Amino acid sequence: MDNNLRHLKTDRTDAHNLAKIQFDVPQPLTPKQDHRYHEMQNASRFYEELTRDLVKYKNRLHRALQSTFPQIEQISSSRSGEVYWHIVDLFPHAKFVLDSSYDQIASQLVKIKGIGASKANQVACSLQSLAQRTWYYDDCDSITVELIKYCIEHLLQIEQRRKHILAYIKQIAPNPKDVQIYLSVPGIGKKTALRIYAELGDLRRFNNANQVDAFIGIDPGESQSGNTDKHLPITKHGNAIARKIMYRIITQMESAKKTKPCHITDYYEHKKQLSQTKGHKKAAIASMHKLIRTVYALIINDQSYDYHKALRNQR
Repeated sequence: MDNNLRHLKTDRTDAHNLAKIQFDVPQPLTPKQDHRYHEMQNASRFYEELTRDLVKYKNRLHRALQSTFPQIEQISSSRSGEVYWHIVDLFPHAKFVLDSSYDQIASQLVKIKGIGASKANQVACSLQSLAQRTWYYDDCDSITVELIKYCIEHLLQIEQRRKHILAYIKQIAPNPKDVQIYLSVPGIGKKTALRIYAELGDLRRFNNANQVDAFIGIDPGESQSGNTDKHLPITKHGNAIARKIMYRIITQMESAKKTKPCHITDYYEHKKQLSQTKGHKKAAIASMHKLIRTVYALIINDQSYDYHKALRNQR
């Protein structure tokens, strides 16, 4: 006889259990959001896919440059960005620099948007120095050069498409004031504000901040048996992309804390000191809980973030 003490998962039992839940614990109807929120989330998911493609082509570009002009990556500390990609597109091989004069290199660089005459001269000097120290494996007529240009072409297209998507999210946002509220929180920039707004939707549809926690899957799990009571890791049910963005916001807050103080950063530092042996992830998750409570309260009350007010109101 099955008393539901043994875990059995089939399509039939799934359907039976779902129907039983509705009879035992009737579920409230989910408030219907404006269709624009769904469209914003679709745009955010498209942005996420493009970001994965961007990483893929950046890795391909890095591998290809190792056999033609590896030192050129020292031109940019981030080895990324449209200016860097345009420079590599002009000089995908060290020989292209070695066969050009200083003036020829500078005149080509100055045509790139974002590089002035002074910067062009500086980069031209650096390129010549780097090219002279380069020992390349593939010749300048190798198909690897074509691969480099192929990667850059896609990187530039992807970056333009990502900008277009962010502009689209901003354009169709049902409540632009919410975006401004997100922007008022230290560590949240324009891109992050639009992404998190698109993923979370209208926070006013939630009854409390704990429901938002569950929506993105950072609600803690729990296991109780007899005298044993275990607190498990977060459930990770729900919106994984929103969870990732929230985690990134905590790291961005840490970077901006010197110029933009935030009570969440103070809390994060406090939690790290209390659990130094357990790493920073538990402190980050706890800070994400606090961030959600803060953002939820700001949206519900239609207020911008204020550090001193947050210190007075925190619990």
